[in-house]
Amino acid sequence: MMIVQAYTQHKVNMSDAKAKDGEKLEYDAYFESVQNRKKLSPSLQEKLTAAFSRIPVSSFPQVPRGKVIEIQADTSISDAVKILSESNILSAPVKCPDATDSTDWKERYLGILDYSTIVLWVLETADLAAAALTATSATAAGVGAGAAGTLGAIALGATGPVAAAALTVAATGAAVAGGVAADKGMGKDAPTAADVLGEDFYKIILQEEPFKSTQVKSIVKSYRWAPYIPVSTDSSMLSVLLLLSKYRLRNVPVIEPGNPMIKNFITQSAVVQGLEQCKGRDWFDSISVHPITELGLPFVSKDMVISSQSDELILEAFKKMKDNQIGGLPVVEGPTKKIVGNLSIRDIRFLLLKQKLFTNFRQLTVKDFMNTIAATSEENKKVISPITCKLGSTLGEVISILSSNCVHRIYIVGDANDVIGIITLRDVIACFITEPPNYIMEVHGCTIKELLSKEKNRNSG
Repeated sequence: MMIVQAYTQHKVNMSDAKAKDGEKLEYDAYFESVQNRKKLSPSLQEKLTAAFSRIPVSSFPQVPRGKVIEIQADTSISDAVKILSESNILSAPVKCPDATDSTDWKERYLGILDYSTIVLWVLETADLAAAALTATSATAAGVGAGAAGTLGAIALGATGPVAAAALTVAATGAAVAGGVAADKGMGKDAPTAADVLGEDFYKIILQEEPFKSTQVKSIVKSYRWAPYIPVSTDSSMLSVLLLLSKYRLRNVPVIEPGNPMIKNFITQSAVVQGLEQCKGRDWFDSISVHPITELGLPFVSKDMVISSQSDELILEAFKKMKDNQIGGLPVVEGPTKKIVGNLSIRDIRFLLLKQKLFTNFRQLTVKDFMNTIAATSEENKKVISPITCKLGSTLGEVISILSSNCVHRIYIVGDANDVIGIITLRDVIACFITEPPNYIMEVHGCTIKELLSKEKNRNSG
């Protein structure tokens, strides 16, 4: 039986997914659409689903070096970003340092830290502190040290909503005293504040208290897009594939029965790379040979594409990812929206770890950001280069491109190199499976019911 526990404290509401027969949860609407658009024979889909249901999770390849990289809960945000970046991973389990003797995995682990969590925290913290940041600028314009000292005392003496409110009040007073106009960023969002305040913005968010010493444990539950759901080694791969596709999880920790330690860590990327290794097998070739359009791809069509113009502020691009709960977006130029680059949510690490590269913080556009990153190394140049395909590409070709480039999305372009669709790892996995009637409910029981109920409440609220 699958070991499963969902922590569902989200900070961002998911958008409503409507259907003709009433309101549907996002993942129900998504998966139903996928199944309706796939042009595969029912018998083939049933055989594949049955096959995946018989494959145990224990058969999935181990992570590199056979050890899951973990982050201690008392690690600072900046140090955690360094661990993710230096290990070249997008996420890691967060371990409680005080639970070394516990045999219960729920006590040993708080959840998963990934770049989306960090972006949510950075931008929301920045939004709350935007007025305070303006006050920092006001101090430089002539406000006495007392105002700045008040801000520092508040920041050092308290954290959380109360501190944020007090910080904003003190900042407002300092700004007014300094003659800073309201249209200079007062009360606006993070991108506006960053544009107005320049380097002061990053100093406050990254180098000043209480932000500088914020620990992973204080954000891992509150700032995330998806619940934390481990599975046991004797669970089926069908369970994992459903969690990674229909239920929108990007990673699934694997727990060994009777052992509280995380034994493996299965990601969307690892699954697609595993599919790539199945070339030549009849079941894989029978699906991968199809043009993507015959499988209903792209599920994200031209009118649904969320992009960033190259002359937009870089934080505005990250804000779009946060607001729309997406892991990346294409960078486009001009009225035809010709694709010129790619931004991933993990690129926030360059702002957090490579601050010296961005000496001119004012008017830091997406284009400037990408050019600066590209100039540092050939590897980083590849990071911001868009990976594309055509509507005539086969699913096998798309899988090969995604796997070889280690990317999470591929952009479908038209003759003018404009983006007409997006295919994500989630979409690829969904092409290979269906969900038997009541499968999740029967296998995973009340925990998934609780997850579904909480998401429905978020949507209705």
